[in-house]
Amino acid sequence: MPHDLLALPKAHLHLHLTGAMRHSTMVELAQTNGISLPPALTDEWPPELSTADERGWFRFQRLYDAARSVLRTPDDLYRLVREIAEDDRAEGSGWLELQADPSGFAAMYGGITEYVELLLDAAAKAALAADIGIGIVVAANRTRHPMDARMTARLAAQFTTQGVVGFGLSNDERRGPAKDFEPAFRIANRAGLLLVPHAGELVGPASVTATLNLLHADRIGHGVRSVEDPWLIERLAAEQVTLEVCPASNVALGVARDPESVPVRTLFDAGVPLALGADDPLLFGPRLVPQYEIARDVHGFSPAELAELARMSVRGSAAPPQTRARLLAGIDSWLGAPDFQQGDSQRHGLPH
Repeated sequence: MPHDLLALPKAHLHLHLTGAMRHSTMVELAQTNGISLPPALTDEWPPELSTADERGWFRFQRLYDAARSVLRTPDDLYRLVREIAEDDRAEGSGWLELQADPSGFAAMYGGITEYVELLLDAAAKAALAADIGIGIVVAANRTRHPMDARMTARLAAQFTTQGVVGFGLSNDERRGPAKDFEPAFRIANRAGLLLVPHAGELVGPASVTATLNLLHADRIGHGVRSVEDPWLIERLAAEQVTLEVCPASNVALGVARDPESVPVRTLFDAGVPLALGADDPLLFGPRLVPQYEIARDVHGFSPAELAELARMSVRGSAAPPQTRARLLAGIDSWLGAPDFQQGDSQRHGLPH
């Protein structure tokens, strides 16, 4: 196929660890570990979701916790990360930033430090086996006490030379204002980590402005509601702050009415850097390439514009210089050679 999106080199900057699990793996591990999953994760998958109110978010979080509960052993974690790497590599991703909240795994793996050590080892092994670069984003949970976020930031800072590349802030945006997490982000900033909080998903543009002013965000998870404030769009474009836009997630959670309503075109045309992401495909269904298909098929992105989306993902990443250069060269090759064969990874500059 001309300009096959699977073969487009790209970076994937918004993917959560549990939410990236294969559905088949979740079901298998549940059976192996004797865990009963709710019908919404088995017979009715992918589940009907909405986060228009806190009750809807609670249901989403309950399903997410149920999915996480199938992970019980180090082998389960290693398998999860290995399969995530394989799946991303198959979609043309040459660099993956995988986000994880240690507080959700501490009880299973002997504590948050022990868990992060296991995760980093699993990521290193998976990266080598799947031929993909992987960086870990350690995320604080905004529904927990801000003191927990400080502890999580100190933990992330300990592993900056071992694969942790960023510090995030996730969960229900309505329950954890940015100002409560300033001290945690100062710790992460001093450690040289990319600052990548979620904002502008469940709350409007004021949430994005707060992450810029108070948390000094380098990138913003989602940020799609920035379009409600023209001045904010201008600022994001001027400061070249990358938004990690996840179209299928926005629709599944009721942030956008339909794929046409996700403001990919509006933000792109305004000069705001975008990195398309899958967010939690275990709960939403589509993985990375379908996000690019939405840009192409729904928003009319040309091959040149799709290539620029891929470049934006690379430029907004924490990928090492050599990886960046290889991926950017591969994107140029993809755009300039429409008759390539799918899977010709060396020709297109993917890791090899």
